[in-house]
Amino acid sequence: MSASRRSGTTDELGPDEPERDDGPEGVGGSDLLAALLDGMDAALCAFDADGVLTHWNREAERILGWTAAEAVGRQGLAGWAVRSADAEEVEGRLMSAMQAPGRQVNEFALLTKDGGRVLVRTQSAAVRGPDGKPAGVYCAFSEVHAQIDLERSIALSEALFEDASWGVVLVDADLRPAVVNSHAARALGTGRTSVLGRPLGELLAQGVEELEAALTHVLAEGAPPAPAEIWVSVRTPEGNLRRCWRSGFLRLASPLTEEPVPLGVGWLFQDVTEAKQLEQEASLLRFRAQQLHRAARAAAECENPRDAATVHLDFALAGFADHALVDRVAGGSLNDADGVRATAVRLIRVAATPTGAPGPSLLTGAAGLPVRYGEGHPALQCVERVGSVRASIGTVPPEQAREWARARQWPLDAVHALCAVLRSRGRTLGVVTFLRGAGRSQFERSDSIYAEDVAVRIAAALDLAEAAGGK
Repeated sequence: MSASRRSGTTDELGPDEPERDDGPEGVGGSDLLAALLDGMDAALCAFDADGVLTHWNREAERILGWTAAEAVGRQGLAGWAVRSADAEEVEGRLMSAMQAPGRQVNEFALLTKDGGRVLVRTQSAAVRGPDGKPAGVYCAFSEVHAQIDLERSIALSEALFEDASWGVVLVDADLRPAVVNSHAARALGTGRTSVLGRPLGELLAQGVEELEAALTHVLAEGAPPAPAEIWVSVRTPEGNLRRCWRSGFLRLASPLTEEPVPLGVGWLFQDVTEAKQLEQEASLLRFRAQQLHRAARAAAECENPRDAATVHLDFALAGFADHALVDRVAGGSLNDADGVRATAVRLIRVAATPTGAPGPSLLTGAAGLPVRYGEGHPALQCVERVGSVRASIGTVPPEQAREWARARQWPLDAVHALCAVLRSRGRTLGVVTFLRGAGRSQFERSDSIYAEDVAVRIAAALDLAEAAGGK
């Protein structure tokens, strides 16, 4: 009869077949345990109840230099892994874990095989037998500096996501926020949990394309060499909020794989809107001051003061407006003491920028052409108030915008206007009107100040032309 007796679906071990301790997929339990121990990132050793070393993995061998063959079976650590003078204290603290609940953390100085000393941090706990009684102690340890590095990394992560004064967002590979700190949540106008997993397009009205392009580039190519400044519009209950964020990006890859696998992008940003606005304003002021300086030098070379007035007008247009008109008060000027209402004032067109192809401003002749402004026209209000007047049609259909400009006798593409009074020697000489199309923003208070500076120079040139007999 065969030594292996099998029938049906039932397997039986014959007397000649030894019993095998197979784990999953036929792997022996002892082999699996050895593989797990040797694959650990932490050094591990174990002692039985008598203090005899029973386990010693590869990480312990790497740190101390002693192989498992040299370590396993030794009684305690004295004389080889610990100095004899320190052995009693070290072993006593390790073995005390058998009677203590939970894990105990200690720091010891261990000896290496070549005679050096290594400061390690240990975590030890009791090993229970089948009856629930302590059967020994296991001890996991690592070099203190490695442990401190890990703790620093964890502490840094927690600080970034709790106390950082700049925004920190972890974006997953699908470009959706996975973790957001408090500062970033406030900047995005939402809570820390409500923002998670939402597309960036739901949070930002403008700038989302540029931001997503930066994130995609980081995932594919790595972090850029320098921070980037991105202008965005954040959706808030009060409306869209325009902000500038100075952003840095870091590609996150898993340390547990042989090939780097992108986990997402670390996005750190700081709100620099106020600083950028101040910088832009300073740059704009420098440019406008340079334009006024160039205009003054060019106007000084004009024999005819009326030509000098158009020179100032042309230099003012650069980066400021699309069209400009100069209207004189009929009769030359209006004294403040006359008390004539603006509705009784007639204005005469004396200069204008071409409405077709770009070019220098055109004079309309010495006599000029009268303009029939209706009551309440911004130019007439400017004369009445002796100050600047701003007007804008706002966001309306193109047909309505053109009708608005036609009713005011302006070029049909004008949607924003700024009128500045022409004053010289205590008299009102007329009005200069600057016009912007739909591609520009409406005039601000700072624009009025610049327009008034230009108006002073134009008024002086026109007054000189009048004093010279219209030449």
